[in-house]
Amino acid sequence: MNRIVLFFTTLLCGISMSAQSPCDTCPGVKKKKGSFYLLWGYNRDWYTKSTIHFSNPDGDPKQENQYGVYDFKIYDAKAHDRPDFDQIKDVVNITIPQFSARIGYYFNDKRDQGVEINYDHAKYVVTDGQTVRIKGSAFGKPIDKDTVLDKNYIHFEHTDGANFWLFNYMKRWKLCTSKNQKHTLGLVLKPGIGFVYPRTDVTVFGSRINNNWHISGVCLGLETGLRTELWRHFTMEFTGKAVGANYIKCLVQGKGQGKASHMMGCVEAIFCVGYTF
Repeated sequence: MNRIVLFFTTLLCGISMSAQSPCDTCPGVKKKKGSFYLLWGYNRDWYTKSTIHFSNPDGDPKQENQYGVYDFKIYDAKAHDRPDFDQIKDVVNITIPQFSARIGYYFNDKRDQGVEINYDHAKYVVTDGQTVRIKGSAFGKPIDKDTVLDKNYIHFEHTDGANFWLFNYMKRWKLCTSKNQKHTLGLVLKPGIGFVYPRTDVTVFGSRINNNWHISGVCLGLETGLRTELWRHFTMEFTGKAVGANYIKCLVQGKGQGKASHMMGCVEAIFCVGYTF
């Protein structure tokens, strides 16, 4: 996840350089409209139940392990997040907890419309020990039974993470402004569309692998909440967000060795702080 921090830092530097002009303060030259902002914070997440489909049609029919032929579904699996907020104090590894980052651009000096690159490092963990229905086939044998999920036999999670990337339109309504015009409180609304880029940790038939990051599907999001700007620059935002994600192809035992797919909904609570340039 350090690559994510590097990406946002590089992008911010490029944006800042392109936004500055030596003639912005020259007499007779109108200042450029618009402004950029950068936000960083943390999130909590709650997930809907999900039906997870595991398949490996190209497996070895002679094997009765993770490399064999299987095609089955786990129905209505419950999942939870893993915030790891106890790691926030570790400044070197600030990307371990569930974090959120945003880079946005206001179209005008009113700061009421803009666009935003919106990223949430959310963690998705299928709850061990729950009873689920498993139906399908494995190694040429049918499966149709209630099963207690054992993390040492079948387990599924996106903990580095579920990773929602969204490209948002942003609208802000000012609710109140201080007399000196330096402090504002507003309501923001941010619909968006994007993709999921998980690192999926899978145990199947007793074999575990933490796969590489992989673009696995698409997502839609709608975020709304309060944003305040103090002294026109220091920014805080507290929002709620709904995400619908379709993980079309998750890696199971590495590239070419099975895949998993599922759809799920997520509700997030997010708090961010940052700076408007």
